[in-house]
Amino acid sequence: MSGPGSLEDALSHERFGRYLAWAGGDRDRALELYALNIRVSEALYPPLQMLEVVLRNRIHAVLSEARQPAWFAEDGFLRVPHQAVQIATATEELLREKKPPTPAGVVSALTFSFWTTMLGPAYETLWQTDLHRIGRREDGKGLRRKDFSGPLTPIRLLRNRIAHHEPILAWNLGQHHAAMARITFWLSAPAAFWCEEIDRFERIYPSERLRLLGE
Repeated sequence: MSGPGSLEDALSHERFGRYLAWAGGDRDRALELYALNIRVSEALYPPLQMLEVVLRNRIHAVLSEARQPAWFAEDGFLRVPHQAVQIATATEELLREKKPPTPAGVVSALTFSFWTTMLGPAYETLWQTDLHRIGRREDGKGLRRKDFSGPLTPIRLLRNRIAHHEPILAWNLGQHHAAMARITFWLSAPAAFWCEEIDRFERIYPSERLRLLGE
């Protein structure tokens, strides 16, 4: 029974209501799903973190070699307006923390959305000239920009849902998990192999798609 001081009250009825709907009103099943959502979110953190760090560092390494370490500061280089805002925000945050806004410092402070934007349509020319060097397929063949941007968009949205503690069980998590591993391998095989050793997703997530009512 819900009420002041109840678990539903603590979680918020709106948030817990999604799980109750999935469970057909069965409170115990809803709590099981809520707990599974937490465990799966936790299990996705290592592959998400590895992908984000390696993607960031590969883009920075390639553009630093092709241009200069502060490539993002070149006049007219950034093609999407919100990226300039992100650069300014990262720089201001470093200065507030009394840290020097070095290229490496700014790069490490930028969000995942900055890096996925670097693989968007606005940077097709840059992809053709420089960015295509960030990764290779397993067979050594080159990749298209869309090979990255296609799966990275839902991965970024999934990452944001996890960061805000939102329900993710209705997502095709197996597909997105596989995409994370695949892209990380393209960027850095050693990073992908190491991450695989600590990745617990396949042990946590049910081998069959969950049956969620209303989905």
